[in-house]
Amino acid sequence: MTTHAQRFRDIYEECYPRVLAYTSSLVGRQVGEDITSETFTVAWRRMRDVSQPELPWLLGVARNLVRELRRRDGHQYALAAAEAQRISSGARTDVGDVAADVTEREAALQALASLSEADRELLTLIAWHGLSAKQAARVLGCTTATLTVRLHRARRRLEKALEPANQAGSARAGGEAGAAGGGVPAGGDARTQADIHAQADIRTQAGIRTQAGIRARDGIRTDRKGALT
Repeated sequence: MTTHAQRFRDIYEECYPRVLAYTSSLVGRQVGEDITSETFTVAWRRMRDVSQPELPWLLGVARNLVRELRRRDGHQYALAAAEAQRISSGARTDVGDVAADVTEREAALQALASLSEADRELLTLIAWHGLSAKQAARVLGCTTATLTVRLHRARRRLEKALEPANQAGSARAGGEAGAAGGGVPAGGDARTQADIHAQADIRTQAGIRTQAGIRARDGIRTDRKGALT
């Protein structure tokens, strides 16, 4: 039979990196670590209330703590949120990437950063954190039907924000094709490819954030386990 403490350890090891990635995307790494620590403190105190799967429940708690910070100290929240957006919009890819890929990925991050906070949170819950519509709805405190409508609109706004990059990509593709003596790709094909790159980038960033969370988790796991035994 799984004990109270054992279940908490299992949840902590599995979910800590993803909760940290979520909070960091909202308020930056430093404040995100504090919010994540407080989230698991709440989970420890309310283990009987933690439903399965645990991640949506934890993200819901973390989101409420961020909102509480916003109400309690608007100035600190504004600074933390600005730091999170700066890191997100200023992210870079590996040195080995070719220039075109770097340009497209930066354009995708800039497009995401240009959206409203609500749109960014919704899109990252689905694309970065891998939640289903039902799970994301639980985090955001709305019905699945409402979330589906909001998600559709957020994706449309992201596509619109990506249009300048898509048009630039079409121009580059046309120039390369002309230089090679081939035909110019149709605009629709170029746009589709740009969208694919944008979606791939969102998932790539999720991996980066998750790895960062794993490193953070490993650095404190030993001390936390000692406190629980």
